[in-house]
Amino acid sequence: MKRLVAAERALRAAAPHGLLDVLRAVLIDQYGAEDAELFLADYGLTVLRPVSARRHAPESVSLYSSPAGRAFGSQSPYREALRDGRAALHLPVSVRGERLGVLTAAFPESDLAQQHQSELVEIADVLGREVLVAERDTDVYLQARRRDRLTLAAEMQWQLLPGRSCSRPEYDLGAQLEPAYDIFGDNFDWSAGADHLMLYVTNGMGEGIEASLLTNLAINALRNARRAGISIADQAALADQAVYAHYRGRCYLSVLMFDFDLATGRASVVDAGSPQLLRLRDGVVERVDFEAQLPLGMFEETDYVAQEFQAVPGDRLVFVSDGVHAVASPKGEAYGVAALARAIQSTRLLPAADVPRAILRELSGYRGEHLPDDDALVLCLDWHGRPAGR
Repeated sequence: MKRLVAAERALRAAAPHGLLDVLRAVLIDQYGAEDAELFLADYGLTVLRPVSARRHAPESVSLYSSPAGRAFGSQSPYREALRDGRAALHLPVSVRGERLGVLTAAFPESDLAQQHQSELVEIADVLGREVLVAERDTDVYLQARRRDRLTLAAEMQWQLLPGRSCSRPEYDLGAQLEPAYDIFGDNFDWSAGADHLMLYVTNGMGEGIEASLLTNLAINALRNARRAGISIADQAALADQAVYAHYRGRCYLSVLMFDFDLATGRASVVDAGSPQLLRLRDGVVERVDFEAQLPLGMFEETDYVAQEFQAVPGDRLVFVSDGVHAVASPKGEAYGVAALARAIQSTRLLPAADVPRAILRELSGYRGEHLPDDDALVLCLDWHGRPAGR
């Protein structure tokens, strides 16, 4: 236990850019490790990239077909047998359901890795929290996530996102954007409180910097209104005014907004545009339609009216932008709700954090080899309901 406390103190005292070096020294000195490396998931969720800048740093490893990828996917420690009785322990690095990457520590003996596993799991949790705090002061961890260079528009969009996954007793949440390194204007946002989850899926118009600027204006207007404590319909109205005041109707933004009551599963909904919702309930996938209202910023002083929706424990809710349901095959056939429903059925056993990437991979195969001309956004929400006694 003293070693664990020492490791936590060392991480909290480390310089933001030096977390891995400090942790590596602690693991070698206190736990008998031979080496340690932190791998972070890239923006496209295809590989785990090493943070280390050492001359002989390891290469990126697959998120799907590597021991580290297995730990990332299962969110459980995975012990890998190496040569000569040595072992590598791969530990998921996550914070409140947000999957950041994997800490890999190599040990001279397999028994040594097993002996220290429980303490190292806790150290990996502390490391995840310290990485999120350190990102405010250094680019080291953001740079490690890049398999390719981001466009400026993509840089702006990724900095706007709250994360890619989140877990609470009432729900599990996962989301992903494609193409990851060249984004057009789609976005998602959420905010979790003691009694409410507010969720937004947006589909901006245009491309490049102009699309990103529009999305940034709309999302920050929604956040500003939300943080003022007003209703979801009034949030939409204030964001609508902000977008219209700047663009005078030349540009506008579609949004699907939810305000969930965590105790009951009831939600207030504003449907202002093209994002769609499909629900998997009792093995059946169906599209959930709401009364369509005008996109944000299309006309001056639009009034918005909230509608009601009820989630029940066991529901899987999948939100998609038009870059998913409207994408065309090489023959010009739209993907559509039927194909999307099949994709949701085929991924029903996956955790919510893995569903968006799995659906987007299938969508990429449907689209064929030609480059996408729009964003594709998938957000998956598994509703559990509030546990008894909370």
